[in-house]
Amino acid sequence: MSKLTELIQSLVEPVLTEMGYELVDLQYGREGGRYILRLFIDRPEGIGLDDCEKVSRAVGDILDQEDPIPNSYYLEVSSPGLERPLKKETDFQRFAGRKIKLRTFAPIEGQRHFQGRLLGCREGQVQVQLDDGRRLAVTLDQVATARLVFDLAEDEEA
Repeated sequence: MSKLTELIQSLVEPVLTEMGYELVDLQYGREGGRYILRLFIDRPEGIGLDDCEKVSRAVGDILDQEDPIPNSYYLEVSSPGLERPLKKETDFQRFAGRKIKLRTFAPIEGQRHFQGRLLGCREGQVQVQLDDGRRLAVTLDQVATARLVFDLAEDEEA
């Protein structure tokens, strides 16, 4: 994460938390000749369009007041989607029991891509029961990306 995105996160995360939202991810960069700041938000009951509008206004106000971004940009606020990313230890704890896809920075037993049932995370160690029956244990700093896997049958039960 760059210094600028860390600064933006430090400004917006307390506002979101106070409003009852979780900041799942924050992305800032140049796309198609313009700068875009994307915030992905969530809460236990899910995210709707009204939530995105409310957060966009609140975040827009704090960013206008603090003015941390040196150039003009577009602010986008959305839900992380059905296959939301897992980044923090609390994410891996919260979604224990769900199917995930996980990619590591370096190969483990010659493999970097894994899929299976998330068993949880404790003391920085992510545990996954892989689809092939093996059990994977990796530290959070070994995880390049992790996402939930949308499973219609599983999600209807929840």
